[in-house]
Amino acid sequence: MDQSNRYADLSLKEQDLINEGKHVLCAYIMKPKAGFGGYLETSAHFAAESSTGTNVEVSTTDDFTRGVDAMVYEIDEAKELMKIAYPVDLFDRNITDGKAMIASFLTLTIGNNQGMGDVEYAKMHDFYVPPEYLKLFDGPSTTISDLWRVLGRPEKDGGFIVGTIVKPKLGLRPKPFADACHEFWLGGDFIKNDEPQGNQPFAPMKETIKLVADAMKRAQDETGEAKLFSANITADDYHEMIARGEFVLKTFGENADHVAFLVDGYVTGPQAVTTARRQFPDTFLHYHRAGHGAVTSPQAKRGYTAFVLSKMSRLQGASGIHVGTMSYGKMEGEKDDKIIAAIIEQDSVDGPYYHQEWLGMKPTTPIISGGMNALRIPGFFENLGHSNLIMTAGGGSYGHIDGAAAGAISMRQAEQCWKDGSDPITFAKDHKELARAFESFTGDADALFPNWRRKLNVAA
Repeated sequence: MDQSNRYADLSLKEQDLINEGKHVLCAYIMKPKAGFGGYLETSAHFAAESSTGTNVEVSTTDDFTRGVDAMVYEIDEAKELMKIAYPVDLFDRNITDGKAMIASFLTLTIGNNQGMGDVEYAKMHDFYVPPEYLKLFDGPSTTISDLWRVLGRPEKDGGFIVGTIVKPKLGLRPKPFADACHEFWLGGDFIKNDEPQGNQPFAPMKETIKLVADAMKRAQDETGEAKLFSANITADDYHEMIARGEFVLKTFGENADHVAFLVDGYVTGPQAVTTARRQFPDTFLHYHRAGHGAVTSPQAKRGYTAFVLSKMSRLQGASGIHVGTMSYGKMEGEKDDKIIAAIIEQDSVDGPYYHQEWLGMKPTTPIISGGMNALRIPGFFENLGHSNLIMTAGGGSYGHIDGAAAGAISMRQAEQCWKDGSDPITFAKDHKELARAFESFTGDADALFPNWRRKLNVAA
């Protein structure tokens, strides 16, 4: 059934829709399945399924219903581009406080339409939120500035937070885990649970967290510096999440403000993120996106991109989210992925298809993780343009030839090298930990800095 007469209007102008402020706009890369209708017809069917329509005419449609139809307003078949305007009134609101929810946004914009028989694939690449609807989202309550304050730094441009993930990510019992934390904290700032860590039989959470809290106190006493820990409170049941969070804060006691809460936001969904955001508004909300590649990877033709995921995380209230390594680490990504960091930390951003004004909503911090070490850091910061972020380098810390503390110090030195505009090899000659990073990560050293052995007088 061709529904383009009702669910498409190519005379609509995008700027007029933005000026009116009554629609959420979404840009998709969509391909119709062979043997079905044309591009416009399939696009209209997609919009119908996303809003008020179905595959037949129904008797319950009235004039008001037609007024909240999603509308295809632009297509470019050669580029497989389809843009749809969703009336703001389509989206669900809380009965408790009238606030908006990402669950409703996703249900409409990537719900049943992803499985329609006439669609080969469709993936959201960008979306625009009008001002009045934007104000209905929670947004972050805490930011990196709160962590900088704990660390005794300026609350603006406080710089690089050197972090790690204890390795191996699973398999350590409570004391070895806490000892590994203590070792890193002698040189670094921030430790996060890896995403699968929680309450395994060999490492009960209530035992592990007590030892980690003690390790933090000892490291702070020994270094005279504040330390940070991100505890994984992810669970299926929000009661369990709250119980974990309350236990962690109570156990850390006077250092409760040195704690962040890690939530596996992709696999547990918006409810888990919002539970952490609302139950613990004073605690940094660390959004881990484990599993996201199932839909965000360039090889995945359905779902949405990593850019869209990150933008949604800011709306939900994440204090920080992993944004990949932009081709500098082990994870999939490109240098141009820095736009993902921009959309969450800046107030006015040009996305792939839409410009978004955040109207002063607090920023979400980029968290960098996945195969990073000191040798990769100068190039990474040069590409991104700043170092106001958290980096959690597991192998880059515990793989350092002189141990995790030296690994942390080498990363801090690498940031300073970039800030100074120095040549890393020249800088390393006067900075032992960075120099030893060359010997620790020889594969990267050979690839990034040919002839480093000769320049640093290191035997082959």
